[in-house]
Amino acid sequence: MSEKKQSKYSEAGVDIDKGNDFVSGIKDIVSETHQTGVLNDIGGFSSLFAIDPQKYEKPVLVTSTDGVGTKLEIAARCNKHDTIGIDLVAMCVNDIIVGGATPLCFLDYFSVGKLELDVATDVVKGIAEGCKQSKCSLVGGETAEMPGLYKAGDYDLAGFVVGIGERDKIIDGSEIKVGNKIIGLKSSGLHSNGFSLVRKICFQDNDYSVNDNIEELDCTLGEELLKPTRIYVQSVLAILKNYTLNGMVHNTGGGFIDNIPRILPDGSKATIHCNNWVVPPIFDFLAKNGDVPREEMYRTFNMGIGLMVIVDANDVDDIAHRFKAHGEEVAIIGEIGVQENNQEQVELIF
Repeated sequence: MSEKKQSKYSEAGVDIDKGNDFVSGIKDIVSETHQTGVLNDIGGFSSLFAIDPQKYEKPVLVTSTDGVGTKLEIAARCNKHDTIGIDLVAMCVNDIIVGGATPLCFLDYFSVGKLELDVATDVVKGIAEGCKQSKCSLVGGETAEMPGLYKAGDYDLAGFVVGIGERDKIIDGSEIKVGNKIIGLKSSGLHSNGFSLVRKICFQDNDYSVNDNIEELDCTLGEELLKPTRIYVQSVLAILKNYTLNGMVHNTGGGFIDNIPRILPDGSKATIHCNNWVVPPIFDFLAKNGDVPREEMYRTFNMGIGLMVIVDANDVDDIAHRFKAHGEEVAIIGEIGVQENNQEQVELIF
């Protein structure tokens, strides 16, 4: 029997058969994330998710999309691709949980020059793990081979989440009041922001390798940089069952300076006491090796605080205790005051 003739499309760099094999190979991984409401398997032209009409009176769909930026290049340097998908899910679901929404379903977009099944499968394993952590169903996605646009081994990721909330329970910061306290939930490290600066400091300015053991980090540089973004969904949802949260901030690109004002009412400001928590050593490592000013560090990175929760002063101790019970490391990091004389909305006290 003669060998199967290679198609012209395959000669151009796109292997349809390999793409089909990839979809077949990940079906079991994807199906493990499915919750009640998923009506079809992956592989169709669209994904179906049914909303339980008994659970919501005035349901609002809440959506978000994001990527992981140049952290992808760290995964390539380490040749480790099974955690970057957790970052992808985290960046999306953490963005909707701050509004009080429950994640329902997730889709991914994976674009690559040449599809490598082992790498792509590891990426999907990470996405599935992120969906399990947030109890969100991975319902579909798109894998695109685009030879000529990506170098060998390069790929890009984007994620899309759909969540749901009650219209009269959406958290938008409008209930924030003077005297409210700010609880900081600890991050797992850098999360997925500032990696263009991280890469410049580590690999361009200082010639480190991802395999270098860094004494103050107690691990290799690659292990530290690839620590997955913490997902706060389940702990926040647990707190919302019994307490009112006036506002929440996902501390991503822009750090404290640019993210907190996104939810503050006019005329209010947040005072952050930066000595109220221990900054993880990776941030001191970067500041020292990159000669980065302190103020820029707090505008670029999360500095060890991945989520901020703004609550009534009377509830702050109880809520902090409940977060600890759900596995979060927390600190009371600030309070809401009055913005006077056109001063900045965020004041950092060191």
